[in-house]
Amino acid sequence: MSILDIRVLGDPVLRRPTKPVTQITDELRKLIADMFETMYAAEGIGLAAPQVGRAERLAVVDVEGKKFALINPEVLAASGAPDKAEEGCLSIPDIYGDVVRPPEVTIRATDENGTEYEATANDLLGRCFQHEIDHLDGKLFIDYLSPLKRKAALSKWEKAKEEYPGNIRKVRTEEKGEHHHETEM
Repeated sequence: MSILDIRVLGDPVLRRPTKPVTQITDELRKLIADMFETMYAAEGIGLAAPQVGRAERLAVVDVEGKKFALINPEVLAASGAPDKAEEGCLSIPDIYGDVVRPPEVTIRATDENGTEYEATANDLLGRCFQHEIDHLDGKLFIDYLSPLKRKAALSKWEKAKEEYPGNIRKVRTEEKGEHHHETEM
């Protein structure tokens, strides 16, 4: 396994819709393992393929020990009165904003063994599923912010992005704690 570089806001790959995975191969399983390792090293709870420069419709999630490989995920249903909670993103380090989402979501996806499954989640796990599936559609959490809050977040990012030449965030295991926030996905 290896730790991959994370693409940050400004890299066009983050805004491109992904392509469905047509075959589960050993190479794809290695990518999934590398994505989990990268997510853990960056102290996140979710990571989507575009965040590591890939075009596959694939994400990984681990919220409170509930670990998922999401291949070709789709939201089947969302329910409950939408609520607001703070979100962050491994591709926009140290920028956070309140995002309104349905509290419960049911998804369908395929795991790394080719087994299709459905999962219903609420609270942080449900939010994480929605956040990662948004990534696969080229959407970022800042797109949900009010114009004023989005402008403030982008202004803050304008100063921070100088730390990431070429829109690349180098993640190393010894970096733990540097950009950690429990809602970074």
